[in-house]
Amino acid sequence: MGDLAGNAALVKASAAQATAAGAHVVVFPEMVSTGYPVEDLALRPSFQVASKSAILALAKELDHEIVSIVGYLDQVDGQPQNMVAVISGGEIKARYAKCHLPNYGVFDEYRNFKAGNSTLVVRIHGIDVGIAICEDLWIDGGITSQLAARNPGLVIVPNGSPYERNKDDVRLALVTKRAREAKAPLAYVNMTGGQDDLVFDGDSIVVDKSGSVIARAPQFEDGVMLVDIDVEPATSIPDVVISESPVVLEKTLTPGIAHRLGDEEEIWNAIVVGLRDYVTKNGFTSVLVGLSGGIDSALVAALAVDALGPDRVHGVGMPSKYSSEHSLADAEQIAKNTGLGFRVVEIQSMVDAFRKQVDLTGLAEENLQARVRGTTLMGISNQHGHLVLATGNKSELACGYSTLYGDAVGGYAPIKDIYKTDVWALSRWRNSVARAVGEMPPIPENSITKEPSAELRPDQKDSDSLPEYEILDKVLMAYVDDDMGHDELIAAGFDKDLVIRVIGMVDKAEYKRRQYPPGTKVSKRAFGKDRRLPMTSKWREL
Repeated sequence: MGDLAGNAALVKASAAQATAAGAHVVVFPEMVSTGYPVEDLALRPSFQVASKSAILALAKELDHEIVSIVGYLDQVDGQPQNMVAVISGGEIKARYAKCHLPNYGVFDEYRNFKAGNSTLVVRIHGIDVGIAICEDLWIDGGITSQLAARNPGLVIVPNGSPYERNKDDVRLALVTKRAREAKAPLAYVNMTGGQDDLVFDGDSIVVDKSGSVIARAPQFEDGVMLVDIDVEPATSIPDVVISESPVVLEKTLTPGIAHRLGDEEEIWNAIVVGLRDYVTKNGFTSVLVGLSGGIDSALVAALAVDALGPDRVHGVGMPSKYSSEHSLADAEQIAKNTGLGFRVVEIQSMVDAFRKQVDLTGLAEENLQARVRGTTLMGISNQHGHLVLATGNKSELACGYSTLYGDAVGGYAPIKDIYKTDVWALSRWRNSVARAVGEMPPIPENSITKEPSAELRPDQKDSDSLPEYEILDKVLMAYVDDDMGHDELIAAGFDKDLVIRVIGMVDKAEYKRRQYPPGTKVSKRAFGKDRRLPMTSKWREL
């Protein structure tokens, strides 16, 4: 984000690769020049001007033999516009502004500046190429319908579409539908990489006019995909003509359709890429994880090792008088299994010293242990420059089952958007992958199978405060992800008392969620990004 020079270099290198391979057109993702989403940087005139200057400079430096379609941020009448530039011969031949800047979901930071409803068709080597941008594709009766009326020979759609579970199936269905409507092949080109709490999974798709897949790029991988497309020349009346003469290929490429990832593999890759890019793009060299021996911290540690390598991951065990023997043993085991750095800091003397000064009992005393651990982690972070990874999952965040300034401390929270049942599923999947290739499974089996516990009092179990996770997560998915209300939940078959209990916990915990670190979004309704309740409200769903 904001690395105009670095992004221009990336565009130039990829365009050169495409030119060397004999490509006639190279298409880059939405706003590739600036990074995406730009959020309120879009409102800053200095950034708008810098983006315009960068695209003009880039146009002069790109190879003149290829037509480059590059996404960037422009400024029209003092307002920001999400645009693509069609570049050829060292200059911008045409520009197209996105018709709709959405003000919902992951884009809710945007202001809704409308750029009009005009379409753009550019003739390239005799082929009339219609251009749309990301959201244009998703709106029935929108720009793609208007393009279809102009009978393009090819439709190109640069995208910045963030990952969500099962979104690849939705994308394919939509791309297929739009190609059939346009009666033309369609190339959907998506961004890759992490940006704050979003991760872009690539999954670029090219289909023919019937909607059949010609080529599909790998998920979560950067690269240049070369595709030959059979297109009809001179099908429309273009707005801009770059070249009239059609090209005939003597030899065509064999199209490639990348292997589709399974559910757990998709989520794992999304979190790994999101974590890696957050750490590296923000200049951190290492991360720190509080290892309790439980499944959440073990999973976070394994994800961090996959993202960064064991030399950049540091764990610390912080036992108190209530910690079981297996907790420290399991923490040591994940360090041994993965090769990450590990140390032990006994916290009981710090807890006792605090209690000598402040009289705390019951829940306040329990939370003191979590807060001493949080302070210890942040102290080590300050001393050594590690980024602290919070280890809470979505089930805990939903119900407020976390301690502010305790286990909620950190700079990034990799698993904050996956439920507890997902934590178990991902852990088992990752271990099975390791076994399949003859490697040591990273996550101790005991961390997976033992009953979850915060170990803040004798014989404490999560089930003392929460319903069993297998049941709880089903209610949370319906209430949080699907926005089902009290009556709908009961009509769906959930126990009334359970519904009342869960809704009460979720609605009361909003203030905690607002103070939780950012983390990779993998669901359609991530806390803080897509789902925000008022912290002060008299409304009760019950």
